Amino acid sequence: MRPGTLLLAAFLAPALFCQAQDKATAPQPAAQQTSKLETHGASASTADDTYIIGPSDVLTVTVFQQSTLSGSVLVRPDGMISIPLLGDVQASGKTPLRLASEIAGKLKKFVQDPDVTVVLSQINSKVIYLIGEAAKPGPIAMSPGMTLLQAIATGGGLTEYGNSKKIYILRGQGGQQKKIPVHYKQALRGDGSLNLALEPGDTIVVP
Repeated sequence: MRPGTLLLAAFLAPALFCQAQDKATAPQPAAQQTSKLETHGASASTADDTYIIGPSDVLTVTVFQQSTLSGSVLVRPDGMISIPLLGDVQASGKTPLRLASEIAGKLKKFVQDPDVTVVLSQINSKVIYLIGEAAKPGPIAMSPGMTLLQAIATGGGLTEYGNSKKIYILRGQGGQQKKIPVHYKQALRGDGSLNLALEPGDTIVVP
């Protein structure tokens, strides 16, 4: 190669490299940038709209860009929660989405276009208890329509020492505890009438 050609190539190489760098670091179009941003309120669309809030549940109430109105609240035994500016608000008996909508409606007197989300932090009102010879005894969060077999399965089933013939349910009624006998093996065989529907606060005892 001629010396003149080598000099020309050496001169052009840095310029070509700089142009390649500029293209690589060029800012993305605004449309591409905004597509990567998460819009506020997306969590509201995924909030549980089937769970019914009850006493002792813990909720996280978030009002967008209003930190003084946001925070964790406990649903009191009377079903109420306390919200700054609003005072007591009925929460029990409502879904998180409905409660968020009602809080937003009440806040319109104080905040322009309030964006409110309500998220369940702790489910305490819908709990059953599995005690005795279960693989994982303890409290179990109750899903809608949970049955005896579902609860025992959630608790890992019975241990090798569990007496399946003597399982029973303790249920509070009228200030007293009622003992409900369980036919576990028959329920396992498919007898739906023996796969009892549970109620909040039930205790399944596996001797």
